[in-house]
Amino acid sequence: MSEESADDHRPSSPLVLRVRQILNSCSKLIEGGDSLQSENSVSELVNFLETISDAALSDPDNVDAQNNALEVLLEIHGYLCSPSSDQEVIDALSLVLPKTVAKFACVSDRCLEIADSVIDRFIAMCNPRDMLSILCEALSKTIKASAYVAPLLSGLSKESFQLEVRGIDMCGRDAGFHILNSVLVQCGSVLKICVTVYERCESYIFCLQWAEKVVGPYSFWFSVFLSIQRRHFEQVKVAVPVIVSVLKVISSEPEDGDTEIDGLFDRAVGIANSIHEVCTKLEGIVNEKLHALLGLYVLQIMALVSVSMFYKRSSCHQLVSRLSCFYPYCSISYFGLITGSDVDKMTNIVTGEDEDDYMSCLSYVKHGASLSVIWGNILDGVAQAANEDLTAVKDELRSNQTERWQAVGMLKHIYSFVNLPWELKKHAIDFLLCITDENISQKCDEHIDFSSYMPSLFAALQAIKMVIMYAPDTVLRKLSFDAFKRVLADIPISQRFDILKALITNSDSSSMIAILIDLVKGEMYMENRKRISTGNNEAQQTGNKECPNPFCWNASVLELVEFVLRPPQGGPPSLPEHGDAVLSALNLYRFVLITESTGKTNYTGVLSKENLQKAYNEWLLPLRTLVTGIMAKNGNDCDQLAFDAVCTLNPVELVLYRCIELVEEKLK
Repeated sequence: MSEESADDHRPSSPLVLRVRQILNSCSKLIEGGDSLQSENSVSELVNFLETISDAALSDPDNVDAQNNALEVLLEIHGYLCSPSSDQEVIDALSLVLPKTVAKFACVSDRCLEIADSVIDRFIAMCNPRDMLSILCEALSKTIKASAYVAPLLSGLSKESFQLEVRGIDMCGRDAGFHILNSVLVQCGSVLKICVTVYERCESYIFCLQWAEKVVGPYSFWFSVFLSIQRRHFEQVKVAVPVIVSVLKVISSEPEDGDTEIDGLFDRAVGIANSIHEVCTKLEGIVNEKLHALLGLYVLQIMALVSVSMFYKRSSCHQLVSRLSCFYPYCSISYFGLITGSDVDKMTNIVTGEDEDDYMSCLSYVKHGASLSVIWGNILDGVAQAANEDLTAVKDELRSNQTERWQAVGMLKHIYSFVNLPWELKKHAIDFLLCITDENISQKCDEHIDFSSYMPSLFAALQAIKMVIMYAPDTVLRKLSFDAFKRVLADIPISQRFDILKALITNSDSSSMIAILIDLVKGEMYMENRKRISTGNNEAQQTGNKECPNPFCWNASVLELVEFVLRPPQGGPPSLPEHGDAVLSALNLYRFVLITESTGKTNYTGVLSKENLQKAYNEWLLPLRTLVTGIMAKNGNDCDQLAFDAVCTLNPVELVLYRCIELVEEKLK
C-alpha cells in the first residue's frame, strides 16, 4: 500500500471506509466472475466518487469538502498501488475511473497531482491499446476545464504506447498504417497521436505517444511529435492541420501575462524541431516536400504567436527568433516571404491539386510570412536568426515596382488581421512607408501590365483604409493615410481612377467616402495642370492645339457624384449622417463644372444640356428640399443633436446653392 493511500496512525474517515468497502466488493464480484453485479458495483463506485468531487467543486471555499476529495482520491491511488490488487479488477476499473478521477483535478493542485498519479498507474498496469481508447473517449467527453483534462493528457504524454504487430510482411506494414489512420479518425479534432514506427527484425512497433498538458482556461493543446520510418510526408501532412487547428482555438483569446501560452508555443516550436530532424534523414522529393510543409507550419505558428502574445514580452521575441531559425533550413528568404513567392512555391509543393482543401487549415501562412519580415525589421536578432540582410531586401523593393506591388499585396494580410496588436500594424505601416517613395508617382512605368496586380492592390488599399478608420490613435491614422496615398501613387494613373472609384462604391463610411472623393479631386486637379502644361508646350512646338486624352476627366466622375447625391437605393442621401460625403461630392461637382467651363472643355460631359438638367432636377433640387427642411426643423431647437445637425449642414447648404447657381447659369 502506498504511504499516500493510508496513514496507520490516523483513523479512516467514513468516506474512505465507504470507498474501501465498494472496492472490496468490486474485487470479490469481478474475481468471482459475476459480470452483472460487478458492473453495478463499479457504477456505484463511480457515482460515489462523483458525489464527492461535485460537492468539493460546488463549494470551492469548503475546506472539509476538499479534504474529503483528497482522502478519497488517495484511497483509490493506494488501492491501485497495492501489490495485492488483482489485475482483472484494475482492468475493469480502468474502463471508467480515468474520466471520474480527472474531475478531482479541478478541486485543488494536490488533487490534480494525485489524479495524475492515478492515471499514470492505470497506464503502467493496463494494456496500452485499451488505455489509448479509454483516454481518448474520456477526453472526447470532457468538459472544457484545463485542470479536468490535465491528468488525461499528462497520462498520454508520459507513456509511450506500443502496439506490437509481430511476424508480418509488407502487407502488415500497410495494415498498421491503416490502423494508425483509423485511430487518427477516431480521435477526431479532440486528440491526435504522435507516432514513432520502429522496425525490429520481424516486429513492427507503433509507438503512439501524446505530449504535454493542457493550457488556457477553456481549451487544451496536444503536442504531436511525429517521427516515422515510412511515409514521413504523408503522416506529418495529416498531423499538421490538427496541431495548428488546436493552437488556433487555444490562442484565440489570450490574456496579458498568461505564461501558459508561452509553454504552448514553446512546444509548438519543439514540433517544428522534430519535423526538421526527420527532414535531415530524408533525401530527394520527400525531403523537399517535408521541408516545404515545415516552412508552412512555421509561418502559421509565427502568425499565431504574433496575435496571441504581448508583442513587447521577451518570451514573444525569443519564440519569434526560434521560429526564424528554420527559414534557412527551408530555403525561405525574407524577399520570398514579403513578395509571397516562397509561400506560393511551398504551397504548390505540399498541396498539389488539393490546395483549397488543405490550405484552409493553414489560413495564416501569408500573415506569418509578412509578419516574419516585420519582426525582422523590429528586432535585429530576428533578422540575424533568419540569416537575412533586411536593408538589401528594402532596397530591392524600392527599385522594382512589380515586386513592390507584390509586397503591398502581402502586407495587406497584416492590416486586415483583426486580432493583431495595433503596434505590429504600425510597424507594418512603417515598413510600407520605408519601401515607397514620396515622389514615386513620377517613377511609375505605365507600360507594365497592371491587370494581374489590380485585385491584390485593391484589397491592400481596402485593408489600409480599415486601419485609417479604426486605429486607436491619431499618429497611426495619419501614417496609414500617408501610406495609402503612396500606394495609390504607385499605381499607374491609367488605373488609379478606377481603383478610387471602386474604393468609393465599396465603402459605407461617409467620412471615408469624403476622403476618397477629395483624393479623386486632387488627382483631377494634378492631371488638369499637367494637361494644360503639356498642351501649351506642344502647341508652342508643333502648333497642335489637341490635348492628350485625360484619364480622370471622363464621364465616370459624374457617376461618382451621382452615387453620393442620388444613392443606388433611391432618393436623396441621408442627412446629416452622410453630410461629409455629400459635401465632398458637391465640391467635386462644382470643381468639375467650373474647370470645364473655364477651359472650354467637356471631357466629363458635365456641360451637356442633358447632364445639366439631370443634375439640376435629380440631384440638386431634391437635396435642397431635404436640406432646407432639416435646417428649418432644427434651426430654433436648443438640443445638442439639433445644433450638431445644423453645423454639419451649413457648409453643405452653401456649396449646394453655389452648384445650383452655376447649373442655372449654364441652362439659360
